[in-house]
Amino acid sequence: MNWQAISFDWNQARAFLATAEEGTLSAAARALGQTQPTLGRQVAGLEQTLGVTLFERVGRSLALTQAGFELLEHFRAMGDAASRVSLAASGQSKEAKGHVKLTTTNTMATFHVPAMLKRLRQEAPGIDVELISSNETRDLIRREADIAIRHARPEQEDLIAKLLGETKARFYASTEYLDRIGRPSTIESLTAADFVGFDTVDYSLGMYQLFGLKLASDNVRVATASGTAYIEMTRLGMGISVITDHDAELFPELEPVLADLFEPVPVPVWIVTHREIYTSRRIRIVFDLLTEEIQKMA
Repeated sequence: MNWQAISFDWNQARAFLATAEEGTLSAAARALGQTQPTLGRQVAGLEQTLGVTLFERVGRSLALTQAGFELLEHFRAMGDAASRVSLAASGQSKEAKGHVKLTTTNTMATFHVPAMLKRLRQEAPGIDVELISSNETRDLIRREADIAIRHARPEQEDLIAKLLGETKARFYASTEYLDRIGRPSTIESLTAADFVGFDTVDYSLGMYQLFGLKLASDNVRVATASGTAYIEMTRLGMGISVITDHDAELFPELEPVLADLFEPVPVPVWIVTHREIYTSRRIRIVFDLLTEEIQKMA
């Protein structure tokens, strides 16, 4: 290898890659936990070292130049290689201490995982956990998270996924709301009810069709992508929602709607990690404890 030809450092390469993928220096700086001026200097340093212009400003965003576009795939390969090195090194760790990033939905993160982490703190005080509350799928291969709790099985071959069980999703509403409008006795009567939509109105209408229920957008008076806000609005009597039994059983003011007429939708619960870090002792401890606790919920 011609070592003299490699004149830039990894921090510059990482700064370029993050800026290309995030689209702005400010977004890239947030992703890397750096200040924007520092990141800008790293990108400028890389441009000076390589003797090419990598970005041009378009409004408030940055667009890759032709040279930047041609070099991007090479830097992405470097980023993937760096991720694999980090994964392999993490997998060799034998100590029951260190940092673990766990991602799950915000309802799971709010209502269920904290008690599990309390037990973890008691049994493995050397492990600290960063809990990422998000309904988006996090990329375990790129180390955006070490462990994920998901409702869908991942497709990547490098991931280890374990099905922990399943809960059921069905229609729920608050007792206050049902006292106010009257408890629906037929499917047709739901066409006059208000619904709390999850994510977007269109997504919610598609979700209702899983139950064989066709509603209009006028039925969905409010919608949110936050699972905790979704449940709170249901509790406050703002409409009918689709909620899992795991979550609904925490709130006695919620009751099923037409449970005898609608077949509940199964919602699987998967725990996922990367194959290369599964051998890490701290990852296994967290993975196994979460597995045990979530299986108790089934």
